[in-house]
Amino acid sequence: MSNPRRYTLTISCPDRAGIIAAVSGFIAEHNGFIVEASYHTEVDANLFFMRQEILADSLPFDAEEFSRRFVPLAKVFKMTWQLSDSSEKKRLVILVSKQDHCLNDLLYRWRSGELLVEISCVISNHEDLRSFVEWHRIPFIHVDMPGNDETAKAVAFEKIATLFEQYQGDCMVLARFMQILPPWLCQRYTGRIINIHHSFLPSFVGAKPYHQAYQRGVKLIGATCHFVSEDLDAGPIIEQDTMRIDHGDTVEDLVRYGRDIEKTVLSRALRYHVEDRVLVCGSKTIVFR
Repeated sequence: MSNPRRYTLTISCPDRAGIIAAVSGFIAEHNGFIVEASYHTEVDANLFFMRQEILADSLPFDAEEFSRRFVPLAKVFKMTWQLSDSSEKKRLVILVSKQDHCLNDLLYRWRSGELLVEISCVISNHEDLRSFVEWHRIPFIHVDMPGNDETAKAVAFEKIATLFEQYQGDCMVLARFMQILPPWLCQRYTGRIINIHHSFLPSFVGAKPYHQAYQRGVKLIGATCHFVSEDLDAGPIIEQDTMRIDHGDTVEDLVRYGRDIEKTVLSRALRYHVEDRVLVCGSKTIVFR
């Protein structure tokens, strides 16, 4: 049995008395039925965050009319807000290099209906995964990125941005895409690019974090899913997880363990994002699980 259609309303605004009452009252005034509600106040920033799911069929109008009527209330409270419709699936553009464990996991969850998205295309700087992606009847686009040719790389990233627009992407997913995105691309799609980093950030940024962790003799390894920013591996964190290791584990063991953590963390974070459960607050996130 499929879930009933829902509208998800997300809000951030300066904190003050009466916000919850005003929004809930607006919905109740139109006989709207709230089926899930979450709230959080970030005290230091004096910001209030809200997420509400409303049964679409309980309202006498569609999402466009809801938005039009909600504007005056939003202005009163100086809200930054968004209304999404569960019947309109988010469109993902996935970027990947040679490693396939995260991509494989996402495609399985998509194919099984666990991840309710549209995968518009997969872009890669290598040809290795073409047949695997095309078996799923998903467009695969190879964008060459010569190792030391910065001019060619700049052209390649321009092509990626063009493809993202062409395929009407809502979210760009870096599923072990082993290239550093240029600042202009990070700025253009702020809050719309998600990366999985094979380390428990902020420790061990950059390349080969498992090797760094092994050399430091850490007792925990992990993975971090975050929004991409201009600063390498420093964007707002969405989800993390860890596992315990010991002195007997080799670098190869750490890499093997890490693959399992990476794909789990990425899929969880992506689900939170496409369900509009993630709101950015400065350098961190509010995640309504």
